[in-house]
Amino acid sequence: MPGILFICTGNTCRSSMAAAIARRLNEERGFNISIASAGLAAREGDPATAEAVQAVAEMGIELGDHRARRVTEEMIEDAELILTMTRAHKELLLYLYPAARDKTYTLKEYVRLEGGKNGEDYDIPDPIGGPLEVYRATASVLAELVGQALEKFVRDQKGTSA
Repeated sequence: MPGILFICTGNTCRSSMAAAIARRLNEERGFNISIASAGLAAREGDPATAEAVQAVAEMGIELGDHRARRVTEEMIEDAELILTMTRAHKELLLYLYPAARDKTYTLKEYVRLEGGKNGEDYDIPDPIGGPLEVYRATASVLAELVGQALEKFVRDQKGTSA
């Protein structure tokens, strides 16, 4: 089963919300995609933040059982597509795992939302420490982008197997 790995820093906000949203959309749309998330600096076993849990719960998505995982070489090798939340995440990931270059993008880059000249618009800001409203806004952006990314991934898979 082809898989997508979402990456952020601590795996308690953005990547965990993205993966939870992706799992829901994957099920609703009848796709057969393996979904995972991890953090470049995650503390193993940390729960998702209360605000992240609440923001996706308002979308009908469960995140309360999530536990943070630090990215591993095995995760990188197993993923068919790696989507990071920022350019900095992408750059660090590719420094650590240069063989992943052809399958690693920022989430916005993958769905071809062209950013500004300095690339900042490719980043999804970290909501950590912000109020619930910031998490809701992040979850809303993630829902739109993740939906587009899943559709593109499925189209790309069909194109490569044809």
